[in-house]
Order: sequence, then C-alpha cells, then structure tokens
Amino acid sequence: MDIKEILENYRKIAFYGISTNPDKPAYRVPTFMQSKGYEVIPINPHADQILGKKVYRNLMDVEEEIEILDVFRPSDQTPQVVREAIERKKARGDIKVIWLQLDIKNEEARQLAEENGFIFVQDKCLHIEYERYFD
Repeated sequence: MDIKEILENYRKIAFYGISTNPDKPAYRVPTFMQSKGYEVIPINPHADQILGKKVYRNLMDVEEEIEILDVFRPSDQTPQVVREAIERKKARGDIKVIWLQLDIKNEEARQLAEENGFIFVQDKCLHIEYERYFD
C-alpha cells in the first residue's frame, strides 16, 4: 500500500507525542489533519485536552479504534513505541500503519513493525504527503 492509499483508506490517526504548543509540528500536523476530516486521537502523558479532544496518557488507554499511529518522538525512542503498538495490536487488532514523522527514522523500529504486519512509513510528514496528493 502506498502513501496515497494510506491517506485514502485510513481516517483514524493517533498522534503519539502530540504537543500543546501551537508552534511545534507535533501540534500543527494534527491540527491540519483534523481540518481535512481525519479523526485525531491525542496521546500525551502531560495534557488533558488538545484540539478539543480527550488526551490519552498512553497507547493502551486509547478507547477509539486506531488505524494510523503517527509518532512524534525522538528516533531512538521509536522501537519502544513500536513494541507498544505490537502489544496493542495483539490486544485490540486495530493499528494498521505506523508512521514516523519527518526526520524520525529507526531501522530497528522498521524491522519490528514489518515483522509484526504493520505498514511502516518513516521520515515523512503527514501534512506534506497529504498536500502532495490532495491539495
């Protein structure tokens, strides 16, 4: 599945590491995707509400179905995020895509994700890719 197909087929995006700071990409990208009709599911252990949505402390607490897990964490932390996604997929069966934002890449994370059946994208911005295909 290519990036255009991901954006066409999956509409529920959990933002792991979403920010409360409007100046950061980790706030601006979810805001943009929400404006395009995507369901935004915020994950941040230090906030209660972002973009008018309940914020979850961690991935396993998310009540809604997740299709894309968009990660705003440093590259060296991404293997642990993928491990959490694997546990959630075993428990809930819902995450289809793990997406590491622009400048975030990790070979161990990629290998773990692909070995566990996830579509994996790294070093790409959801906002930029959306505009490439749809704006």
